[in-house]
Amino acid sequence: MRQGAEVIEHDGDGDKVLRLADGSFLKLFMVKSRFSSARLLPYSVRFATNADKLHRMNIPTVTIINCYRIPSIARTAVHYQPLPGKTLRQVLSGLNSEERQKLLADNARLIARMHRLGVYFRSAHLGNIVQQPDGTLGLIDIADMRFSCGTLKKELRLRNFRHMARYEVDVNYLLENNTFPSVYAEQASMNAEDVARVIQSSRGQ
Repeated sequence: MRQGAEVIEHDGDGDKVLRLADGSFLKLFMVKSRFSSARLLPYSVRFATNADKLHRMNIPTVTIINCYRIPSIARTAVHYQPLPGKTLRQVLSGLNSEERQKLLADNARLIARMHRLGVYFRSAHLGNIVQQPDGTLGLIDIADMRFSCGTLKKELRLRNFRHMARYEVDVNYLLENNTFPSVYAEQASMNAEDVARVIQSSRGQ
């Protein structure tokens, strides 16, 4: 499978994401602790399960092909077709102010909808949200996610914004002209100042 593959992401422990010769992706996961819950429920399986749940909610994401255990390198893996398009971080840098505000408003509506559906996406930064060729938004890198039966409580919503504020460039976009906080607040019946304050206070954490 990895013959002719391109390494997209790696760290000190080895390859993490490969683009295979046919254009599909293989994401590798390592369990670092023998007592980790990931031994019972591997992140590869969580990734695949999350994709299935998102599809059933009509939230665009990757399409799963298969999951694997690879004992020879102590890894599990998920094989999937990627979501076409570019990440918001990539797209926003090439837009004018008016175009950025429209895209940031679309992103706010997506996040608000996810929260209404009970989706808590810990990796919801602008590098993991993709604008597809038709303009709709979808999610990638979905292993770290959980689903609630009802709408997320305010505390969880605000905590999710702290995760979105990990990168300085993302914070600058999210606070630009107050578009994201105001549109999200309107969708979620919250105070826009609370949303903006959490994003600003979590800058770079």
